[in-house]
Amino acid sequence: MLALRLTRGSHPLVLVRRLLLAAASAGVGFLLLCTLGYASGHPAHASGSVLRLLWCAVPLAATVQLAVAVARTDPSTRPRPGLFAAGVGPARLGVLAAVSTAVSTTLGSVVALLFFLHLRGDLSGLPFDGGAAGFLGAGTPLPLGAALTLLALVPLASAAASGLALRFRPSAPSGAPESDERLSPAPVPTGLPWGVALVAAGLAVEAYVSRGPAGNPLPLPGKLDSTPASVLAGWVLTAIGLAMAGPGLAHLCGRLLQAVRPGAVRLLAGRVLMDEARRVGRPLGVVCAVLSGVIAASVLYSGEPRPLGPLTALGAVLVLGCTAATLLTSALEAKQARIRTTETVLRLGAPPAVLRAATALRAAVLLAVFAPLTWVVAELAALPLTR
Repeated sequence: MLALRLTRGSHPLVLVRRLLLAAASAGVGFLLLCTLGYASGHPAHASGSVLRLLWCAVPLAATVQLAVAVARTDPSTRPRPGLFAAGVGPARLGVLAAVSTAVSTTLGSVVALLFFLHLRGDLSGLPFDGGAAGFLGAGTPLPLGAALTLLALVPLASAAASGLALRFRPSAPSGAPESDERLSPAPVPTGLPWGVALVAAGLAVEAYVSRGPAGNPLPLPGKLDSTPASVLAGWVLTAIGLAMAGPGLAHLCGRLLQAVRPGAVRLLAGRVLMDEARRVGRPLGVVCAVLSGVIAASVLYSGEPRPLGPLTALGAVLVLGCTAATLLTSALEAKQARIRTTETVLRLGAPPAVLRAATALRAAVLLAVFAPLTWVVAELAALPLTR
């Protein structure tokens, strides 16, 4: 009940983020149901059905990442003295975040089920009734238990991840809200070497398995079952490596900004970037991985008239949208975390133009580092296929 009451009284922007999460959950649920419909209508193609299900794990992971970012920026899950006095500590805040996330994602799963049944022809009386009956395996019974299990994946995974993320969130100083964190030289992220190693391993796996027996590039006619699972494994390794290396690269950018007699703007931008490296670097690494995959695919299949099918296009839109929304939400969380620092700097007499210049400088440095990295990873992934 507390989660529902807080949801009703939330700011409109908070509700917009929850609706985006519900839309992402609906898209992933629809992909999972399409996989189930394909498996029901084509029992002889079990391997293709399993591969389709594996590819659905990519938008599922992107949706879970978005759910965690939305939960961390939700004002109702932020530690406050009033909640502590009422006995709502970090553990109960984690439960509150899990319940709020489960409500949003369950709403999306219900919408996905209704839309799937409508396009399949099981629900009548609406426009486009049964418009994709053959594509969704109409005419064969749909296992109810399997459908409910697949639809429960997004709510369960998102709620669990959100609850754990807020349960183990670093505590704020005694008597102060979490947004009042003081600016300090944060601990150095240690995942950069492991991230580089995983990126190299992922690129090696993709280069090894992406050629057919005749030396032709990997076919991508638009169906989810046309790409080998080993290519998915290589891309996942690359994405995990970039996500692990992102905080270390962002921290390094902050150090570079403060090198060689920094002024007030460079010093402030570098210190803030070092402090926010863990919070912003990981989403930046994931965006880098997704964009590098898009660039590599555009290079390989630029001559194809229709390289993407409907399910592949939906999955790509979900992954791109969720990763972009996660990055923006993480940036909002970082802004909320340095509210007290901003107020202190303004109280000391610094003009607002200095803060704006520091923000623009941080964005420019991150773009100057991560944009070439994205292009290099994309070129290395596509190079073995273009020869």
